[in-house]
Amino acid sequence: MNRLQTLCRAIMAVLLMSTMLVAAAVDNLATVQKKAQAGDAEAQFDLGFMYGTGDGVPQDYKQAFKWWQKAAVQGDAPAQFNLGVMYDKGRGMPQDYKQAFKWYEKAAVQGYANAQFNLGNMYGKGWGVAQDYKEAIKWYRQAAVQGDAPAQFNLGVMYDKGRGMPQDYQEAVNWYQKAALQGLPQAQYNLGLIYDKGTGVPKDDKEAVQWWQKAAVQGYAPAQYNLGWMYHKGTGVTQDAVAAYLWIHLAAEQGDKKAVITRYLVKKLMTAEQIAEAQRRSRKCLESNYQDC
Repeated sequence: MNRLQTLCRAIMAVLLMSTMLVAAAVDNLATVQKKAQAGDAEAQFDLGFMYGTGDGVPQDYKQAFKWWQKAAVQGDAPAQFNLGVMYDKGRGMPQDYKQAFKWYEKAAVQGYANAQFNLGNMYGKGWGVAQDYKEAIKWYRQAAVQGDAPAQFNLGVMYDKGRGMPQDYQEAVNWYQKAALQGLPQAQYNLGLIYDKGTGVPKDDKEAVQWWQKAAVQGYAPAQYNLGWMYHKGTGVTQDAVAAYLWIHLAAEQGDKKAVITRYLVKKLMTAEQIAEAQRRSRKCLESNYQDC
């Protein structure tokens, strides 16, 4: 068999497989639609998801809303949560915080962590309900103990700032750390601030650098700026003008105002060779998605 024949067979195999996958997707859609129309809540949720994400059907928020609403009134917590998001963001209908609150609450009381977190946000910001930090804390805590990282972070903020409870830096560290260990950059950044200032923990510049580094390589501009500043001062890390400019430059490129000003000041203290190297490394850093900085 020559190379052309081999190539033709390979192309035919791919086309056959594609045809089979399309047929399977059509069959799956038909099955889901039939179950959803018969009142199956799980199928109604799935069909709403397909319309909401454009998975196998044209994306259509109104259709997503329709099917999630049918599942939600049957008590399906994920559908209730998604319905809340639709009202919250104004997708498929006018934005309505009161309706968002209503559906988040229904899912939250069933123990759905994402809804508990969002309900905490509604109470914390006073959206669709009177602002109430204590209620916000209640729902953040319920989501946090289920391992929800954003809820753990927000609970840490409440302890850190003393909102709805007495200020408690040690508890703030506890919750920041839980979220930071799950990779949440905002928590990693705040944990770095805690160690930098020595609030609730002994001051530890090296530990601050470690946490800012973790957030910086996720593209979090405030951490990039702080990490660059630590390199500039040689605090918690060996002083390095190139690394300082690299991180401050990356933060500045994201619009961080302090970084824009500091980049100019740091650049004035560098040689042309150092600036060129820092810019080369910053390009390499971005091209590798922060894997090689």
